[in-house]
Amino acid sequence: MVRRIYVEKKPGLRQEARGLLHELQTVVGVSALEDLRLLNRYDVEGLDEAAFRRAVGTVFSEPQVDDTAAALPAGDCIAFGVEPLPGQFDQRADSAAQCIQLMTQEERPTVRTARIYLLFGPLTAADVDAVKRYVLNPVECREASLDLPERLAAETAVPADVEAVTGFTALDRAGLDTLLARLGLAMDLEDLSFLQAYFRDTERRDPTLTEIRVVDTYWSDHCRHTTFSTHLDHVEINDPAVQAAYNRYLAAREEVYGPEKAAQRPQTLMDIATIGAKVLKRRGLLPEIDESEEINACSIHVAAQVNGKPQDWLLMFKNETHNHPTEIEPFGGAATCIGGAIRDPLANRGYVYQAMRVTGAGDPLVPVRDTMPGKLPQRKLVTTAAAGYSSYGNQIGLATGMVDELYHPGYIAKRMEIGAVVGAVPEANVRREQPVPGDVVILLGGRTGRDGCGGATGSSKAHKLESLETCGAEVQKGNAPVERKLQRLFRTKEATRMIKRCNDFGAGGVSVAIGELADGLSIDLNAVPKKYDGLDGTELAISESQERMAVVVAKEDAEKFIAAANRENLEATVVAEVTAEPRLVMRWNGNIICDIKRKFLNSNGAEKHMDVRVPARSVEPCKAPEGTLEEKLTALMSDLNTCSKKGLSERFDSTIGAGTVLMPFGGRTQLTPVQAMAAKLPVPHGETKTCSGMAWGYNPFIAEQSEYHSAYLAVTESVSKLVATGFSAKNAYLTFQEYFERLGADPTRWGRPMASLLGALDAQVELGVAAIGGKDSMSGSFENIDVPPTLVSFAVAAGNTDNVVSPEFKLPGSKLVLLSPAMRDGLLPNAGSLKLLWAQVETLIKEKKVLSAYTPSMGGLAEALFKMGLGNRLGVRFAPGFDATRLYGYAYGSFVLELAEDIDVGTPIGETTARYVWELNGETADLAKVQEAYEAKLEPVLPYRTAEAAGPAQEAPALKYEALNRVAPKVGTAKPRVLIPVFPGTNCEYDSARAMERAGAEPEVFVINNLTPAHVAESVAAVKELIGRSQMIFLPGGFSGGDEPEGSAKFITAFFRNPAITEAVRGLLQKRDGLMLGICNGFQALIKLGLVPFGDIVETDDTCPTLTFNTIGRHQSMLVRTRVASNLSPWLQYTKPGDVHTVAVSHGEGRFVAGAETLDRLVKNGQIATQYVDLSGKPTMDVRHNPNGSYYAVEGITSPDGRVLGKMGHSERSGDNLYKNVDGNKYQKLFEGGVDYFKL
Repeated sequence: MVRRIYVEKKPGLRQEARGLLHELQTVVGVSALEDLRLLNRYDVEGLDEAAFRRAVGTVFSEPQVDDTAAALPAGDCIAFGVEPLPGQFDQRADSAAQCIQLMTQEERPTVRTARIYLLFGPLTAADVDAVKRYVLNPVECREASLDLPERLAAETAVPADVEAVTGFTALDRAGLDTLLARLGLAMDLEDLSFLQAYFRDTERRDPTLTEIRVVDTYWSDHCRHTTFSTHLDHVEINDPAVQAAYNRYLAAREEVYGPEKAAQRPQTLMDIATIGAKVLKRRGLLPEIDESEEINACSIHVAAQVNGKPQDWLLMFKNETHNHPTEIEPFGGAATCIGGAIRDPLANRGYVYQAMRVTGAGDPLVPVRDTMPGKLPQRKLVTTAAAGYSSYGNQIGLATGMVDELYHPGYIAKRMEIGAVVGAVPEANVRREQPVPGDVVILLGGRTGRDGCGGATGSSKAHKLESLETCGAEVQKGNAPVERKLQRLFRTKEATRMIKRCNDFGAGGVSVAIGELADGLSIDLNAVPKKYDGLDGTELAISESQERMAVVVAKEDAEKFIAAANRENLEATVVAEVTAEPRLVMRWNGNIICDIKRKFLNSNGAEKHMDVRVPARSVEPCKAPEGTLEEKLTALMSDLNTCSKKGLSERFDSTIGAGTVLMPFGGRTQLTPVQAMAAKLPVPHGETKTCSGMAWGYNPFIAEQSEYHSAYLAVTESVSKLVATGFSAKNAYLTFQEYFERLGADPTRWGRPMASLLGALDAQVELGVAAIGGKDSMSGSFENIDVPPTLVSFAVAAGNTDNVVSPEFKLPGSKLVLLSPAMRDGLLPNAGSLKLLWAQVETLIKEKKVLSAYTPSMGGLAEALFKMGLGNRLGVRFAPGFDATRLYGYAYGSFVLELAEDIDVGTPIGETTARYVWELNGETADLAKVQEAYEAKLEPVLPYRTAEAAGPAQEAPALKYEALNRVAPKVGTAKPRVLIPVFPGTNCEYDSARAMERAGAEPEVFVINNLTPAHVAESVAAVKELIGRSQMIFLPGGFSGGDEPEGSAKFITAFFRNPAITEAVRGLLQKRDGLMLGICNGFQALIKLGLVPFGDIVETDDTCPTLTFNTIGRHQSMLVRTRVASNLSPWLQYTKPGDVHTVAVSHGEGRFVAGAETLDRLVKNGQIATQYVDLSGKPTMDVRHNPNGSYYAVEGITSPDGRVLGKMGHSERSGDNLYKNVDGNKYQKLFEGGVDYFKL
């Protein structure tokens, strides 16, 4: 029987519906729409009535914030529903089913979800159609029936056997051409002819459809870089600078390969892209490179210092694009972009701890009605892709240290979505060995579905008008909690030392991920775990379903490895065996459906040949804005590419991992954007000063004029940003992202990437910085529009946190100087001069003679000085006679330094002033007015200063409750034990355990296992026992169950409401005087259980306080200032009311709401522990300081006796040299308070 419930937010909490209504009325232009309501619909099968009723009040809804109904509300409105496409991963339904299983300890029920839209007003059919087009993307979802289905379990047809493509080897060229079109293959006719010849002459049979699909995937541009491997037969260059660079490339080939081999070796884009590192290595300049046959990401050796002792680590980095998937389905495409980027270093056993996102779009302020046919609106792409990437990164627990977006009309052709990540691992954890016959391949993690079939080949095709309608199966949905489990497993030395070789499931699924692990493989497709029945052998072979890894282990280690995976709540299955014969063999249903020679697969298809033509190119000087000084600066800083992106960036968690050295925005106001991200190595215990830095460089407006100049400057810019942040250029390594139009057979189009790569090659060799990785995407075309020629340079280096410096001006009265290299032409620096300048700046920073540093970027010197002043609201008094024209041109490779002392260096600019103005040659610019234009530009699309009014409790009184006496335990303990449970989606357990360890406790991290009902029962028994021998329970932050179904901490509350766990908690608190702490997701669990404010697990109702969605309607990540309002709790025994701390927050549901009576009671009892305050220390409702709109500015509350504390701020994210660009007391002695409570 199917049971149905509708859930809607209570009237005062419908921010999402009101926000969408406003968008539809103003952006889409449906003026007749008067009101809109949003409901979540849940259909459930496999649950009895009593369990369903329980689930309604605890899983599907929360009585404090939701209304529920068995039927749609009656009324004069138009109703329609939207549901995921069949086969797409639905995190809401999946989390609901898992949550119910935790509650019942029985088999998971089947759950289906839909979003129901109720439209009110005199709407025409065209109006309704406009609404549907805006909210429904056919790539990921479809309109849902409003009728109740008889059953949910899908009827799956038994898949037919995989047949041979009869007659294939006999087809003539026209027949092959017809087949190519009918199968929608990514390969061209020459490849298909090559494939035909292989089966006709070598295998002497017709291929199966699986074999054709597998080869198409293997040879796709995405997997095998076909474009970059094309032989360049004739090169014609009409640009002197590019010709000289080409001559240097030819000389480099002779240096690396020798004259004879160089003459025989084909010239290719890949050769130009990789030869720079080969030259530098041959010259002995790259000693840190980690070389191995198994390299899924760039990897270098780093001599780290951990707890004061040397330790050898591998530092890894990788960039990934998901341009095509994000263009057609922005949420899933961007989410799986970062998911895929993480899995590359993870396959190298690296723990990924910091990410950067650089994207390209058209103007998001353009009205939706002006969207090109066949395209999603740019506004929708920008906001939904940001939501997707941040949702995945935030859930998996990855600090995103930098987010930026380029706006250029060319990116309307196809969006650019780049995720770049940094990971690291102790060298002792890594084993690399050649697989031998008899070794087995274990598939880990997620299950296989239809989502992602054709992803590799799809992303290798140009985008056409009908792509939105036809590409649905190519885009996967990410499941971050599963990938988090993979990360946990790969952080375990016991597990990683069993792995001989590993590959992630990127493009090509089983066929490529497993197929690349060894030359000879026998794969059993029936053993591959499936999301649902009905998949045929071909789908199992090529599906790119996410969150899966393939590892090779010795047969005798298989059982032990699978057990280790199961302990981390991961499925693991043996699916293949390494064989002696070098063939890729796949079996399904007792038949061999793929049997191909490895040598043929590795041929990459028919040789491709092209001619190249590079025309003469030049770059026009920057046009300076016109008007007064203030008008010029306002025009520059309100440009889309220089204006504030804070509203884009702050939805990304930037502090998880407790290793963030620089916040994305610095200064007292947190407004100066950093130029590089920096984070400490992820040491599991203790402290380190060893950190990594990453920066990027690229300017599309130079690239569209000269690809050569753009690429050279991209390298210059990326390394200069590292140097300005306190890293050494000598330690820097590069990875490139190339993104170009579909090249076709036009030699001039081929000239663009060639000129670009030659510019990057010159920069590498001349500056001594090597690119040791990269990613190419060569399909940036839509109809007759092309992306700008794109080569983004990412520079990475290891360094010391003591040397990291940030760009915001620190003090008034500081001397400002400009250091510039000698120039080779009007735009490019002289390489020798630039290297000397890098060394000079590095030394000045290391000697503490620099307070802040910035290297000019797209907006030149004016942008640099303005942004440096934002963070602490400092102005500039320019030196008499300063040449104002220098403010507006490009100045790549130059440095602005705020000096700590008056030393003779560089060209004087002037000095910083407490007065927030620029004073230049008699003119004054009011920086507050410029700042308003700078911040307002993208506020209509990406708000961060404005949010809905926070409801009835607008005032935020400053509360004060001084505890005269506190509760104390009857029995003390010197080293209290603290239980830290890990649920699917928990991601703060490492930071929490380290904080407790540092305070003197003994943390016990326990993973809740819900693979089967038996595993759930075992977890309940184990947790009950662990609580019995612990003194504290710490519920850490994260996204248990992905904060689904639409509401946080439901996994945790379902588990803790188990009677055995409830009684164990009562025993801890009421009989043994124990403590509980919940931070962020943990606080959400405590309040929904009733542990705060009631001190016991109770049935909550609509009168109880709760935490709900932030008034701004999205995730918020920043540092906030919180004030201690009451020190009633033992956790806060080392604080006093009025103490202010600077604490990281990162949440989407942190808004504390409560009735007036409840608020009064909490105030009277001293249960309001902490409040959000502004820069002056006053509690506030301003969203810039109270990020969620909490009533009374509440950040944390306690139980009546103070033993249970819940708070949103991540006090555990603290440590040496963190958040160096934001001042404040960043260490809250919370954990010491809890530990020392037990010291009688």
